[in-house]
Amino acid sequence: MVRPRRRGADAALAEWFSTRGWKPAPFQREAWRRYLAGESGLLVTPTGSGKTLAALGGPLLQALALGDQPATTRRGVAAPPRLRVLWITPLRALAVDTVRALREPIAALGVPWTVALRTGDASARDKRLARHGLSDVLVITPESFALMLSYADAAHLLAGLRGVVVDEWHELLGNKRGVLLQLCLARLRGIVPQAPIWGLSATLGNLQQARDVLLPYAPGAAIVSSPRRRRMTLQTLLPGQGERFPWAGHLGLSQLQRVAAVLQQARSSLLFTNTRSQAELWHRALQSVWLDDPATLALHHGSLDASLRAAAEAGLRDGSVRCVVATSSLDLGVDFPAVDQVLQVGSPKGMARLWQRGGRARHRPGAAGKVICVPTLALELAEYAAARVALAHGRVESRPPPRLSLDVLAQHCVTLALGGGFEPARLLAEVRGTHAFAALGDEPWQAVLDFIVRGGAALEHYPDYRRVVRDADGVYRVHDRRVAFRHRLSIGTITSDGSVQVRFMKGGQLGSVEEAFIGKLRPHERFQFAGKTLELVQLRDMSAYVRIARSGTGRVPRWQGGSMPLSSELAAEVEAILQMPADSAEMRALQPLLELQARLSALPGPGLLLVESLQTRQGWHLFVYPFAGRAVHEGLAALMALRWGRERPNTFSWAVNDYGLVLTAQAEAWPEAALLQRLLSPQALLEDLMHSLNIAELARRQFRGIARVAGLLPPSLPGRAARSLRQLQASSSLLFEVLRQHDPGHVLLAQAEREVWEAQLEVQRLREVLQRCRTRRLVLKRPRSLSPLAFPLWADAIRGQLSTEDWRTRVARVAQQLEKRHARHV
Repeated sequence: MVRPRRRGADAALAEWFSTRGWKPAPFQREAWRRYLAGESGLLVTPTGSGKTLAALGGPLLQALALGDQPATTRRGVAAPPRLRVLWITPLRALAVDTVRALREPIAALGVPWTVALRTGDASARDKRLARHGLSDVLVITPESFALMLSYADAAHLLAGLRGVVVDEWHELLGNKRGVLLQLCLARLRGIVPQAPIWGLSATLGNLQQARDVLLPYAPGAAIVSSPRRRRMTLQTLLPGQGERFPWAGHLGLSQLQRVAAVLQQARSSLLFTNTRSQAELWHRALQSVWLDDPATLALHHGSLDASLRAAAEAGLRDGSVRCVVATSSLDLGVDFPAVDQVLQVGSPKGMARLWQRGGRARHRPGAAGKVICVPTLALELAEYAAARVALAHGRVESRPPPRLSLDVLAQHCVTLALGGGFEPARLLAEVRGTHAFAALGDEPWQAVLDFIVRGGAALEHYPDYRRVVRDADGVYRVHDRRVAFRHRLSIGTITSDGSVQVRFMKGGQLGSVEEAFIGKLRPHERFQFAGKTLELVQLRDMSAYVRIARSGTGRVPRWQGGSMPLSSELAAEVEAILQMPADSAEMRALQPLLELQARLSALPGPGLLLVESLQTRQGWHLFVYPFAGRAVHEGLAALMALRWGRERPNTFSWAVNDYGLVLTAQAEAWPEAALLQRLLSPQALLEDLMHSLNIAELARRQFRGIARVAGLLPPSLPGRAARSLRQLQASSSLLFEVLRQHDPGHVLLAQAEREVWEAQLEVQRLREVLQRCRTRRLVLKRPRSLSPLAFPLWADAIRGQLSTEDWRTRVARVAQQLEKRHARHV
């Protein structure tokens, strides 16, 4: 390592900090020191504390010490690749902001570096710089990094790399995008083994595992963190005197006037919702009461066109936008130092999300975060109070990393075969060096090779599935240009199918909605999207052509997978706080409702399992409250229905939420304690789940995403109409049945079933919940009416029942009846 000018370099960087009114924090200096010593590590600090400069400072000091010079090109001689820092980021929107954040200190210190962006939104200039190695710092997504490795000159372009930064590592750790990145980094280490790798992360419940997944080659690598946790406060908009929040619901629009008043008190605000539909509804509602220029209110979610999202972000930066209604699309580290306050509509459902969103306001070192909470229903007051307790104790969720995602491995193998080829023995050793594939056996590895070469036993007679050739020298390569073209189009693990582009008739694009929604609309029907009321003109080639509606309102799209489950950490806090003294404003406001719950039934708590049983016109209901989260309750409800039906034949339906589940029987059914113990037994769990759920159908649905990642469902080619969701479903279902009949041992079939057990049903957590239920004191109650805890479950249970009344009307009417009945106690 060259160090002759280190002292002067340190002084230059410190002086730049001083001009900004800052002083390098100890964790930043430690990160710089370790980087310059050639170490890798994980940097963990709260949002807004300066971790970008902590990661960039080391490379800048190194460039100053080495005296980097501007690139020079002699006539007729190509310049050598100049790539020095690879900055990997999970979001394209975050990538744009990162480029801006990196360029400022680089220019201020006079380092002659060019910063380029390589994502799907990059300009033609940036793509050219990245493709030819003409940028010194390249900001890139995992998918674009994998695309880079698909070219034969990747090793040449990366040979001069000095360091790698993986931004927002916690967002990649728990999904297949992180698996893809692990494989790409393993290949990169083979090219430049000396280059340090640094992950940047928010706080996690499994920090050491997060480090080991990112840096499996460096056991015990440093975890650098700020000793001072960023302060975060919560303020809840409480009900007024004599006002009651609804027992069920999810919009919270009864809070509209109160929220509008809070927004008027600040210069700029971010209002977060948990779903895109909710964001559209809140944006429309705020438009109706907005006192300022309508252009100062903006909307931001992942289904909007990139240009609309960029305009909202720019408006926050330059002050032309006062409020943005957003979803998780603005959760990550986009820097908005001018934002004064963050509002959260509904429960954040998890501590990591709350930290992320709270960090978006006053996003600058030393500033405290604050979240104004907007309850949408009464029991969310308890979730806010529980979140405050979790904040005080620094609790945050873990993100378990996937293992043995063979669809991702198959894609990576084709990528490397396309990028010059690979030798199987060397690649196997490289792959086993990752956390995700450390336990990869010889048999599944050979099955992956067989799959990419001939598609497996059932598909070998179809040329489209013979993508890779093993040449005479033993190297696996791609020779077919059509295979190369299609594979590069489909690189990545994000499988969002069934979307329809929304376009104006006269040109211009607004974003995308799901095909299932738009397919139900007829021409001239109105719908609400992108903050506008639109009229559908025609649906053609997976595009919905629209115009602005002159008047009226319209339906709001709903997106699948939009609901957020309550994390197990926050659910445990909620369960505990319901039995604690009312020492917070939220719990004091909720106290009358909890007293009613206790009077009608009982309060749940960590040491007991509350079960309620009662009869309504819909049937006989059994309510169980394990507080284990929606996914676990879904499997538990199916399991209990099967076991109860075995003992006493009946017809059951069920509904679940984050607190519990309800089974509804058509014939009379009153459970006793002994029966409940049998229904909640952990014995024969897998066998009973196999009988209670259609695992084959669940695996078929899971297979579609796996087939997309593995390359069995090639993408639509540019210039051709995109395939509809129905076509994709038909193709994946046909492949699924062919493999089941003719190659039942295919690696992708086994993976689909395993992902159903592990990801969808969370079988391990379900087993733990059943074991926990056995150790708790069973409290079986028969309330004379629906309790406050039972009412939201009952409302979900009747959602699918046929009625001439709108669901909301029925729920509101029953809620009013219950509130009137218990008015003296609520």
